[in-house]
Amino acid sequence: MNGPLITLDQIGFDYPAHSVLSDVNFTLHAGERVALLGENGAGKSTLLQLMVGLHKPTTGTISAFGQTRQCESDFREVRAKAGLLFQDADDQLFCPTVLEDVMFGPLNLRKSEAEAKTIAEETLASLGMSNYLQRVTHKLSGGEKRMISLATVLAMQPEVLLMDEPTNGLDEKAEKRLLEHLESLTQAMVFVSHDRKLVERLSTRAVMIQDGTLVEGVMHSHPHVHTHSHMHIHAAGLDAGHEHSTDAPKHHHSHGEVVEGD
Repeated sequence: MNGPLITLDQIGFDYPAHSVLSDVNFTLHAGERVALLGENGAGKSTLLQLMVGLHKPTTGTISAFGQTRQCESDFREVRAKAGLLFQDADDQLFCPTVLEDVMFGPLNLRKSEAEAKTIAEETLASLGMSNYLQRVTHKLSGGEKRMISLATVLAMQPEVLLMDEPTNGLDEKAEKRLLEHLESLTQAMVFVSHDRKLVERLSTRAVMIQDGTLVEGVMHSHPHVHTHSHMHIHAAGLDAGHEHSTDAPKHHHSHGEVVEGD
């Protein structure tokens, strides 16, 4: 489709005891990889869940895939096209074996059992998890569950990926494999992460939840000394610790940097 994939217009959301979001505006276009930043408890997970109808906004309008979405039947179609990776893998996995968990989504999309099995096997292979097909899901480690959770989402072949802390619990080797795989995908993405390395390498832009509303990251040019080139993001909710090599010759130039709005 040519228009936006997902649009949030003046979205507000209140839990019974407190307000979380207010006047949130956001648009996701094909090919974008948007990092959703903010402090713990800012409402990042809530915002992802609003996009697929797991919460109903207190105010505002959600449009997805060319239509305004209001009721549960509207969002069933959205959830078939926008896959959500939950922050907690135990909220995603419920079948006895890994193969059954990964097959569940395709079967729910009316694929035959043979088709669903093929999709599940190919998806797990793409993540380097082929030897997990018959593993018992609840006996996996936290990092293993994380990768299998992502496989359940990718097996549905969604047009949009919504991911809540995708690298949680992964060791360095698994995180590298995951990042390389995500970089190879063409789907639009919105992802929550406190992992600076993931955000800087994967995102095409960043937005922040600040005081309940959404603030776009801004490209800020300034003289900067460094020896490499990639996106830099300095914002609330990201792990500190970014180093520049000092071994190679240095030079000054203007550098695009995503920072918290001045």
